[in-house]
Amino acid sequence: MSHSLVIVESPAKAGTIKKYLGKDFEVMASYGHVRDLIAKEGAVDPAQDFAMHYSVVERNAKQVDAIAKATRKADAVYLATDPDREGEAISWHLLELLRERGVVDDKPVHRVVFYEITRDAIREAIQHPRGLSDHLVDAQQARRALDYLVGFNLSPLLWRKITSGLSAGRVQSPALRMIVEREKEIEAFVPQEYWSVEADLVQAETPFVGRLQQLDGGKVEQFTINNAETAEDASRRILAAAGAEHGKGEGEGEGEGEGELSVTRVEKKQRRRNPAAPFITSTLQQEASRKLRFSAQQTMRIAQQLYEGVDTGSGTVGLITYMRTDSVNLSQEAIHSLREVIEKRFGAAKLPAKPNQYRTRAKNAQEAHEGIRPTDASRVPESLKGYLSDDQYRLYDLIWKRTVACQMIHATIDTVSVDLAAGDVASFRATGSTVRDPGFMAVYQEGADDPGADANDRILPPLAEGERIPLTGLRPEQHFTEPPPRYSEATLVRTLEEYGIGRPSTYAAIIATLQARNYVTLENRRFKPTDTGRVVTKFLTEHFDRYVDYEFTARLEDRLDAISRGETDWVPVLRQFWDPFHERIEEKQQVSRSEVMKARELGTDPQSGRPVSARLGRYGPFVQIGTREDEEKPRFASLRPGQSIDTIGLDEALALFTLPRDLGETPDGLPLSANIGRFGPYVRFGDQFASLKKDDDPYTIDRERALELVEEKKENIARRTIQSFDDGALTVMKGRFGPYITDGRKRARVPKDREAESLTRDECQALIDEAPEPKGRGGGRKKSASGTGKGRTSRKKQSSGS
Repeated sequence: MSHSLVIVESPAKAGTIKKYLGKDFEVMASYGHVRDLIAKEGAVDPAQDFAMHYSVVERNAKQVDAIAKATRKADAVYLATDPDREGEAISWHLLELLRERGVVDDKPVHRVVFYEITRDAIREAIQHPRGLSDHLVDAQQARRALDYLVGFNLSPLLWRKITSGLSAGRVQSPALRMIVEREKEIEAFVPQEYWSVEADLVQAETPFVGRLQQLDGGKVEQFTINNAETAEDASRRILAAAGAEHGKGEGEGEGEGEGELSVTRVEKKQRRRNPAAPFITSTLQQEASRKLRFSAQQTMRIAQQLYEGVDTGSGTVGLITYMRTDSVNLSQEAIHSLREVIEKRFGAAKLPAKPNQYRTRAKNAQEAHEGIRPTDASRVPESLKGYLSDDQYRLYDLIWKRTVACQMIHATIDTVSVDLAAGDVASFRATGSTVRDPGFMAVYQEGADDPGADANDRILPPLAEGERIPLTGLRPEQHFTEPPPRYSEATLVRTLEEYGIGRPSTYAAIIATLQARNYVTLENRRFKPTDTGRVVTKFLTEHFDRYVDYEFTARLEDRLDAISRGETDWVPVLRQFWDPFHERIEEKQQVSRSEVMKARELGTDPQSGRPVSARLGRYGPFVQIGTREDEEKPRFASLRPGQSIDTIGLDEALALFTLPRDLGETPDGLPLSANIGRFGPYVRFGDQFASLKKDDDPYTIDRERALELVEEKKENIARRTIQSFDDGALTVMKGRFGPYITDGRKRARVPKDREAESLTRDECQALIDEAPEPKGRGGGRKKSASGTGKGRTSRKKQSSGS
């Protein structure tokens, strides 16, 4: 009896597939990547046509051994990793390792792919295997080599010129540049004033609104009315014209409204709104961000779970197709199933005569792939609610609705546009719409939480040309233009995709890296660059402009795609990139760190007459009074949250040097002050410290509030104190990991064979004497927290290399 081995990537997938294939197949998981570039210089050798040196991924070494052992016993091997470039590369790496071990030389090895984990899809794939695609493998190798060459050469340069722990990436760095440039646009933005004028109207007891469209025969643009005087003058003349048309003179009709407008045009149209295409990776990330508030990483993780399979009561089954795809194509079987569901649930009238077809925008989409869809359209979300987590259910519901809606009829919307005149002075326009047939909007509408929510924005009463409509009020309103918004995850993904930078399957990892490197922070779900992110972008745009250029990055993506299609060889592509890149790296080794970290001059300190500057150091952004060349040492102060070296002003900078703030004394005569230390802002009373709460500010906290924190601290200490000697100089305390003894500087554990309550003063002192000195420069934990120990020492060290 023949025995075949099937190798997939994840153990969750392996269990489901084993159930579908039966006893003649053994299914094993590779647990993702089995081999990667060696983690040292020379992993890619440009001198040897970019020869790549690999080693087994350490965490998967035992699994590779197990796969090799199972392969030795198998009659045939099926490589069934994911159906994308990366999956193809994993299969190739597996085969290379198995060949090295001599376990596949005499047996057939097949490559199989399936885009959904269902019985039919898996059996179909096994029956129609293919060979490994050299083109896809070459494309993936080229990407990996490029990422290595950029990261391994550019990141160390950032460490030397800026600070350690930084990284640069072929796609990561242009993405960061986008965020930084948007922030600069926001900072440089100058608001412009403009005014709108709206008319409040009523007909048949139905109120509606008209917006000023023409004034004195000219079209009203955004800045036609740009100050209060112009708005008041226009309003006065409009009201006069509206009253005059009604036959009133000046001062007549007071208290009876504001006159009338006459209907000069009524235009009725019917428009169609078509459903959105099935999800691809990027649009799924965008919609899940907008509607579900999921991060890109969260979306991909949950989609992976739905793809690999969920136990629905009758066994584990994959609920959606493969979630890394650029294609909006749907199989004929899927379309047939969707049309059946639509007819059954929504009626035959909601079905178009022919299936809706969608064009894939991505240049290199593989049409053999499908859009992201349910594996079985009849598996409605409600039927799975008891088997899915809340997040799984919400994402499946989103995918199901989007897919069903894409094969439904268009929505039909009746629109009405009405022009209303105030004599020859002005014309207003009122618009309204009603949904004649919601079509697909009964199920799903892109970007709207409530399908059809924006289709009934305004409903106008019946109006006819020549009618006079009562004007109940005229509302001139002041506005100011707003800066472009910061990028959200959804808009950043969309912009990267529009530029052709990176691939949707990598966006989640790119965003995660930007946050992990502290290049950006997420505030109100919008990206804001940190000072570190700004400095890195400044360095790269000034010295490696080509490699963070959007068009260059997109063209390189196109060339990598051409490799995957077999249109070009991968070595020349790498050579064309590497030679000028390596030359630039060598050239920029000579750039001094002081040039890269050049301080931003803010002005002069009025007290000392010394220059004040803002800069980024090894431990974060700070301001400095004086220079290293001065006889007196410079003074330093860290920036507060929300402050930036690019925008901080002189007064803000000088305010940072007001710490520590003297707040007087406690009732028992201890000096009281507020400061910021290594572990955050605090109040100091004598030699003890009380941390400030979230809403407290060390720059503004008053004595009364400081004393409240002191009392809270004392009460907390009292609750934790087991024994006290020498007026509190030596105490036995309750700790997180058990009781301990402290003299305010050193700590000693209470011996396990002693009760903390029974220790004598001499025993406690002896244990403290034997305790090791506290770690760190400048003495103990408390001393460093005050800002006079480790924290201050660190800042001094920072200045010497800045």
